[in-house]
Amino acid sequence: MEIIKDKIRENPSDPCSIISGKIIAISVSEKKGSMKKNVPSAKLIENWGIEGDAHASNWHRQVSLLANESINKMREAGLPNLRAGAFAENITTEFINIPNLKIGTRIKLGAAELEITQIGKECHDKCAIYAQVGDCVMPREGIFARVIKCGEIKVGDEIAVLETETLNQASVE
Repeated sequence: MEIIKDKIRENPSDPCSIISGKIIAISVSEKKGSMKKNVPSAKLIENWGIEGDAHASNWHRQVSLLANESINKMREAGLPNLRAGAFAENITTEFINIPNLKIGTRIKLGAAELEITQIGKECHDKCAIYAQVGDCVMPREGIFARVIKCGEIKVGDEIAVLETETLNQASVE
């Protein structure tokens, strides 16, 4: 599979126009409902998720991703001290338009590969962030993926969108 490299749309200074980015944080928790802690690296396990994360399982929401640009919206809305992982996302990204990736898109993170399975989620109980500022970006801008190819990832690794046309050709052949 080929990776789309160095493709920048109209405005190179607009992070939403870049289709490659980087990992700025990796966050895991041992128990559901507990605060995720940031770690320097993690192992992604095929058809499971992040090793040691409470949300890992053989289901369609193995890994969650949220753009730092989305977190910045909440910082600007009155929560300046929010840190990566505060929305219970596993991977915080930068310079990639996470909410506009389509279901079925594959992305490469370090040596691992993910397939996007869900955009946003229903927020059954309003979280503490919502209670403080009247909004939360995770239900609209967070995405979920399953692990297609295992591998180690670390903070600073590049994230690249795999070329969809190449994926479609490979599945036909």
